[in-house]
Amino acid sequence: MSPTKIPERMRRPNFAPPAVALFATGLLAACASAPPAPREPQAPPPPPPRAEAGTASLAHANLTAASATLASGRITLRAESGGVRLSGDVGGLSRNGAHVLQVHARGDCSAIDASSAGPYFDASGSGAVDGGSDRIVANERGVARVDQLVRGAVLGGGSGNDIGGRSLVVLGSTAGATGARIACGVITLAPAGAP
Repeated sequence: MSPTKIPERMRRPNFAPPAVALFATGLLAACASAPPAPREPQAPPPPPPRAEAGTASLAHANLTAASATLASGRITLRAESGGVRLSGDVGGLSRNGAHVLQVHARGDCSAIDASSAGPYFDASGSGAVDGGSDRIVANERGVARVDQLVRGAVLGGGSGNDIGGRSLVVLGSTAGATGARIACGVITLAPAGAP
């Protein structure tokens, strides 16, 4: 007996088994989602050059409380030979307590603990925190009179030692921490000709 021939139009198409199709789909998906080749790390850009003088002579920083304290104040910044002079009052401090007033890298005081101000900013270029010139001491009412020089700093111009647009941060003690950031204010340049 001879085998019967099935007409062409009645033959079943030859589909790959579902497992093979699933394997091929998975393989294609794995290739598409492979991580990109690692890039060589790039060095950060060099800091802008330092300047002897800035483009502004006057700035202000309104210090507001941080880290659930009542510390606040207003600091006037004036460009002078050798740096920028800070003067003003800071209140709401620990009575008869020593505190620190420093320039920090970013002009952002939005975080409740002032951490958004970033790290200490070394305007002098010495590579270290200036030990002592940034110390302020509160009187028996919790008010500190500020009169200090930020050596090597300038106001405006965007140089590597420009402190305009950065922040002033007061470090002190709170119920839970010593050295906490207790007040912060952005250094805002005054318009030309302002008193």
